[in-house]
Amino acid sequence: MSKELIRLRDLTMEFDGERILDSINLYINDHEFLTLLGPSGCGKTTTLRIIGGFLTPTSGTVTFDGQVINDVPPYERQINTVFQRYALFPHLDVYDNIAFGLRVSKTPKEEIDQRVREMLEIVSLKGYENRRINSLSGGQQQRVAIARALVNRPKVLLLDEPLGALDLRLRKDMQNELKRIQQAMGITFVYVTHDQEEALSMSDTVVVMDRGRIQQIGKPEDIYNEPKNAFVADFIGESNILDGVMIADLKVRFFGRVFECVDKGFEPNEPVDVVIRPEDIDIVEPSQGHLVGTVTSVTFKGLNYDIIVEFKGFKWLIQTTDFHAVGSTIGIRLNPEDIHIMRKSEYSGMFGDYSSYSAEYDELTEDADDEEE
Repeated sequence: MSKELIRLRDLTMEFDGERILDSINLYINDHEFLTLLGPSGCGKTTTLRIIGGFLTPTSGTVTFDGQVINDVPPYERQINTVFQRYALFPHLDVYDNIAFGLRVSKTPKEEIDQRVREMLEIVSLKGYENRRINSLSGGQQQRVAIARALVNRPKVLLLDEPLGALDLRLRKDMQNELKRIQQAMGITFVYVTHDQEEALSMSDTVVVMDRGRIQQIGKPEDIYNEPKNAFVADFIGESNILDGVMIADLKVRFFGRVFECVDKGFEPNEPVDVVIRPEDIDIVEPSQGHLVGTVTSVTFKGLNYDIIVEFKGFKWLIQTTDFHAVGSTIGIRLNPEDIHIMRKSEYSGMFGDYSSYSAEYDELTEDADDEEE
């Protein structure tokens, strides 16, 4: 069983009377890869900075290995941070960048040499010792920053959007690399990102945040397959989110008909949010469909088509490998396990209708500046 290493209790943070964190409760285990995920301004970077000691919370406690560390300065914590801007020393070569912290703490020369070479091996930069920083690619600079943070052998590494400056291909490579480094070192990584795919592919545990509050904590598969509310369902992957009524256990009504589902434990006739993932929808002949709709838009995405289909005035996103022309009529069938039921929340009614859907808009929001403060 994993040992708890960090606990945040009732953490609140206010700047100029505005509440940035609202009663955060979270524990992080030793050797865990935990990701704080959410949109810009949700409080994830603030949480990371409090763990690192760069901010003091307005109220609540930070416990590390059983000790409250609210007043412990960053350099006395067994925690190191890799920022989005790597803050490497351009006038030093790779070796001296990595060795810098050890020299400051007066580590013996032989031990510095051994530890720097060990880190070069772990981050796959053996042979790069004498390279200048500005001759390295973004991914290589990233690895130097990680090696410099890990050479002091912290118990925890905090990573604040560290792949934000890299291009897509390099980000994918570095995601695999970071997971490998974390496992090789056997230490705890706490990672901040607004990129859902990054969070799902790397983490043991994902913490979804919005408006200074934790919305859901779980394994990547659980967060994707069983979102707790409409915000999580919309933020993690794409979702069709509809109003429904839970008639009884395993039975939900939406769009005027009753569907079998696999959820239970709701009150009879309780209003709910119904989530249907675009990839889980089977397209059939109209005569065989549970619902029949009209295709209003088709976007080719390489592996599949994103098609928008209008059902009774509400537009759904469906992902399919088969082409269906704009204007054509299709039927869909829904299997019980593909219908997910969520309780109503403050986010109900805000997401899920693709009437304003635009692939260009998605790309614009991804490129938006993600500084939180």
